[in-house]
Amino acid sequence: MQILERNFRCRSGEIDIIARDGDYLVFVEVKYRRNSDKGGPFAAVGVQKQRKICRVADYYRYTRHVAGNQKIRYDVVAILDDSVRLLKNAFYHISAVGSW
Repeated sequence: MQILERNFRCRSGEIDIIARDGDYLVFVEVKYRRNSDKGGPFAAVGVQKQRKICRVADYYRYTRHVAGNQKIRYDVVAILDDSVRLLKNAFYHISAVGSW
C-alpha cells in the first residue's frame, strides 16, 4: 500500500490512514489494545464507528474529487499487545445521506 494521508480529519471524525492499494482507495482504521479484557481491537470497530468512518470517507472523496467509480475498501489494522493483524475488506460502505 502507498500511504496518501495519515489522520485525515473533518467535523465528522477521523480516518487513521488513507492509502492506495492497486486499483483500490483504502480507508484504514487502526485499533490498539494492550489486552483483550475489554474486547479485542476488531470488536472496537462496531457499526457506529463504521458509519463514522464511511461519512469521513465520503467527505474525503467529495473534497478530493475522487471519481464515483473508484474502487474503495475499508480495512482494519488490529494491534493486540505485540500482535498486528490486517483485516482487508473489514466492512462494506454504509451510506450516510446529508451529514459531514
